[in-house]
Amino acid sequence: MGIVASQSFKNVISTYLGFFIGAINTLFLYTKFLSDEYYGMVGYMLSLSYVIMPLMAFGVHNTLVKFYSTFKTRVSLNSFLTLMLFFPFIIIIPLSLFCYMRYDMIGDVLSQKNEIIKGYLWHTIIIAIALAYFEVFFAWAKVQMQTVFGNFMKEVFHRVGTMLSLFLLHFKVIDLEQFMISLVCIYVLRMLAMNVYAFSIKIPVITFKRINGLKAIFKYSFLIIIAGSIVTILLDLDKVMLGHYIQIKEIAYYNVAIFITAVIAVPQRSMHQILMPLSAKYLNEKNFEALEDLYKKSSLNLFVISGFIFLLIVLNINQLYYIVPKEFSGGLFVVLIISVSKLYDGFLGSNNAILFNSDYYRLVLFLGAALVVLMIVLNIIFIPLFGINGAAFATSLAVFAYNSVKLFFVYKKFKIHPFTVNILRIAGLISSSVLLFYFWEFPFNPIINIVLKSTLITVLYVFVVYRFKFSEDISSLINRYLKIK
Repeated sequence: MGIVASQSFKNVISTYLGFFIGAINTLFLYTKFLSDEYYGMVGYMLSLSYVIMPLMAFGVHNTLVKFYSTFKTRVSLNSFLTLMLFFPFIIIIPLSLFCYMRYDMIGDVLSQKNEIIKGYLWHTIIIAIALAYFEVFFAWAKVQMQTVFGNFMKEVFHRVGTMLSLFLLHFKVIDLEQFMISLVCIYVLRMLAMNVYAFSIKIPVITFKRINGLKAIFKYSFLIIIAGSIVTILLDLDKVMLGHYIQIKEIAYYNVAIFITAVIAVPQRSMHQILMPLSAKYLNEKNFEALEDLYKKSSLNLFVISGFIFLLIVLNINQLYYIVPKEFSGGLFVVLIISVSKLYDGFLGSNNAILFNSDYYRLVLFLGAALVVLMIVLNIIFIPLFGINGAAFATSLAVFAYNSVKLFFVYKKFKIHPFTVNILRIAGLISSSVLLFYFWEFPFNPIINIVLKSTLITVLYVFVVYRFKFSEDISSLINRYLKIK
């Protein structure tokens, strides 16, 4: 876990820095500097971009990671990397032409409930292309076991750029239309910066030679589009569907709640960057003992860390909603139920990395596609009834089902699972902490309450985890920083 711990720690730092900046943007700047309608439009535009991004990338960011370690000669490797660079154009060019020729038709379909959507389709498409090639260049760095810069760009850069654009809008340096264009420019610039860094690690040598196993690469890339789409859809489809059923300003309230819960997923996202190439390496080498060890340790460590963040959010959420504008407090139920699903994500550890890099990904894709249909049906049922709370409930049910299937599938095919005695102990600690602290508050200002309660929770949680040695890796990390031998 050496390289995992080292890069994951740095990635966690940059990711939380990004989320801190994002929190300022989401909770304060967007809510003050933009109307609810335009804030909702930004959320809708970015969500739709992320939904179609896997299609634009043509699965290359996953294909590159899975197959990179299988090429042993310089010529075959350069030919493979050349293919990966140009592969996305197979989708990007015809899809862009279709959007150009059928712009009005697509706009009419998407803007039935909210007319504003029609004016920003090209913004959405360009951002989706920038997101796709950013992931390709990030994968180029990942296979060289270099994830820190890419993670910084992925989590921090665009949020800083957005903050600057919001201030320019507030001080009337730019208008609303220029602000929306600036968001597009930020994502394009981020992609170009990642391109320069990736090529500085390994300069591409454009080589068009025949590649062995080309059929398998094409098949994996095609099917991984479905896998990537499933994951993204499970994250963003709710916001896209909300745009068809409710006023777009309510998506702004939903975005705030989802952003708060996304903090729980930071450790998982950070560790995933290095878990992907390592899992691919162990699978290609058929080193199943190392794969199981990585699975159990990543699950345990992520459950400890995600559980801690889960407690900080859930136990302080009532006080946090006293700080933001009152109308946003309608997202309280969203935070509570989505937080549980994010905690379940953390528990899975390297499960996704194993599935996406194994030979069994095909079956999982079909199961995932069925779950997306389930999510769409659930959203159609619950959003008209309960609005944003219905979207959260539908999403949580779909994610719970999807994660449970993946957990069972890895056990069925590889005979490995993440369950240990310490997992049960951590679950008990988290549950007892919620029962003990949720209904109890300090009688002070909300900010003071959050600080005091968070301090108390931190001391108790860290003490129990360290005292009873729930995780050797986390205990060793604490010892290192406390300089305890």
